[in-house]
Amino acid sequence: MTTTPVQHLKAELESTQIFRNTSAYLHNLPRDKSDTLLLLCACAMLQLPHFVHLSWWTSAICSGLLLWRAAITMRGQRLPPMWLLLPLAMLCMGGIYLDFHTLLGRDAGVAMLVLLLTFKLLEMRARRDLFVVLLLSFFLLLTTFFYSQSLSSLLWMIVTLLLILTTQLSFQYIGVQPPLKQRLRLGSMMLAMALPLTLTLFLLFPRIQGPLWGLPGDAHGGRSGLSDSMSPGNIAQLALSDDIAFRVKFLDPQPPPSKLYWRGVVLTHFDGRTWTPGLTRRVAVDSDSAAAAIAPRSAATSVRQQITMEPNGQRWLFALETPQMPPRLDGISTSMTVDHQLRAARMIGDRIRYDVVSNLAPPVADHNDRAELQQALALPPNVNPRSREFAADLRAKAPSERALVAAVLHFFRSENFSYTLEPPLLGRDSVDDFLFSSRAGFCEHYASSFVFLMRAAGIPARVVTGYQGGETNPVDKMMTVRQSDAHAWAEVWLPSQGWVRVDPTAAVAPNRVETQLSNVLPRSFFGRLLGPALGKSNWWSALSEAALIARANWEALGNSWNQWVLNYTPARQQSFMRWLGLGEFDWRSLTLLMFAIGAVATGSVTLPLLLARNRRDRLDTLYSALCTQMARRGIPRQQYEGPRTYESRLCAADSPLSPATKNGVSRFISLYETLRYGADYGDAHDKKNIPPASLMAQLKLLLSQCR
Repeated sequence: MTTTPVQHLKAELESTQIFRNTSAYLHNLPRDKSDTLLLLCACAMLQLPHFVHLSWWTSAICSGLLLWRAAITMRGQRLPPMWLLLPLAMLCMGGIYLDFHTLLGRDAGVAMLVLLLTFKLLEMRARRDLFVVLLLSFFLLLTTFFYSQSLSSLLWMIVTLLLILTTQLSFQYIGVQPPLKQRLRLGSMMLAMALPLTLTLFLLFPRIQGPLWGLPGDAHGGRSGLSDSMSPGNIAQLALSDDIAFRVKFLDPQPPPSKLYWRGVVLTHFDGRTWTPGLTRRVAVDSDSAAAAIAPRSAATSVRQQITMEPNGQRWLFALETPQMPPRLDGISTSMTVDHQLRAARMIGDRIRYDVVSNLAPPVADHNDRAELQQALALPPNVNPRSREFAADLRAKAPSERALVAAVLHFFRSENFSYTLEPPLLGRDSVDDFLFSSRAGFCEHYASSFVFLMRAAGIPARVVTGYQGGETNPVDKMMTVRQSDAHAWAEVWLPSQGWVRVDPTAAVAPNRVETQLSNVLPRSFFGRLLGPALGKSNWWSALSEAALIARANWEALGNSWNQWVLNYTPARQQSFMRWLGLGEFDWRSLTLLMFAIGAVATGSVTLPLLLARNRRDRLDTLYSALCTQMARRGIPRQQYEGPRTYESRLCAADSPLSPATKNGVSRFISLYETLRYGADYGDAHDKKNIPPASLMAQLKLLLSQCR
């Protein structure tokens, strides 16, 4: 059924009228309803970031309760009784216990706090309950830092805090309430006045190694990143994530894309499906000892990197192949194994930054650990028989180990193998199924099958997982390595060279090591459908370019936030104190300095406010002087009397004042009323309406006549 232009215009007019009626209705709401709705909006903004990590039923219950409370407010209904709310709250607490098997810890505690705040909104019957809700809101606002300390989270929290402060101010007014815009401005001023003290505490509060208190065991859960095992499909899942793994600042010329292999975990043990780390011998933790155990590096092939790694809940560190020594971390011991894995002594639960030096040249065969090589040959029995036969056949035809490696890569390159994020499921003999049936997989499929073939042919081999490539930000020149850059490759032992990197994925998708993953993988259905049409569109190209520029600027800003704010370590604090010329400070001196500067910062904000509060208007001062004089003569002004009523009583026939004094009082009050309530001088707070000095002098003269 088609609509005529008249019907379409009529529908637009009706929708416009509905919008106007709704706006007028909200504008004319009673004060208690508008204040309550403002509080509900603040609580909704407060809870929205937590819905990302809360269970679905917790988010649904909180949303439903907020809507219920809004409906009660709009309709003017009574709040639900306690006999209904208490069982619901107990059921929710039981659900949290079933979810987390505890009522303690970060996740369970935050979930309970979100639910308790929402239930408290339905039990807000007295003014005391209102302030309980506001205090709970301030506390819940801090828990957002448990999950994210990014710049976007900070901006959202500032807006939420402003709305909470505005709500608190709205409930404080007893008489006439100013408009919402004015209340928001006052809340912004309160936030701005807190900035000097906040900045002082941030810069000068004594920093210590590690947190002030220990977080519960679940505080670092939910991190995305590489795990310490590899099975078909787990790296492909990471390829769908755009989260940042780490950022890199090169202190030397940046290597080409084909050299950007970020070494992470070495996997040696294979059970037929999953690769896990084997037993490795650690090098001494001290960097000098580690350097002594490594062949000297060449300055021409060494690359210095400054890596800022996001928390991943694991113990390993990343660096370009091949790292030369473990980095130094504040408060965390590090080590490097003989297979060049960088490890931290504890789990990485916070953002860290470290410097590391890597040698891009292939490592020299400086050791020949028989146990290590034997472990790199082990295979589970009775799995993948076809792959074993294929490896034996290749071994019989290949004149050397290097020729055998080339033969397997040629097999991958020449046969109908494909590189995809959605490979078919593999059976018990996963390598056989991949090599001879599906022939479709991601990097872990190729690395796993290649290492299996090498071991079956008698060549020691192992899997290495990490990241490959990265994206250089044109704004700050920092390289960003994302979870989508996760990669797996292989290493084989050649007697004349030692461990040599081989990337079998490059034999199938050679562009994988030269460009981003999105340019290598095939498009989805909608990408194939819309890609050609949108690619020819000028507006789409301009929009894509603008989005890339905005993303680069935002990530550069976020990196600056990470480097200068979140990474403000004790060492950086000492450097800042030396930059100020204050030399070395211990924590006691730093505390005294913090209190001194904090007092100055607080005084610079509060003293002008106190002076402005105690400053009286000159007109009011003169009028108060007149009232004081008349009170001494036995005619005090009553609280309900205005200037004109007071003048009538002072100038009455039975007044004890002399005629000259009555004349002076009458002229004084007439001039005072003109200056105070007249159209030209009525606004005493507007500097443009200050009375001229001549009229003020005349008023003082009349006051002296009244004496």
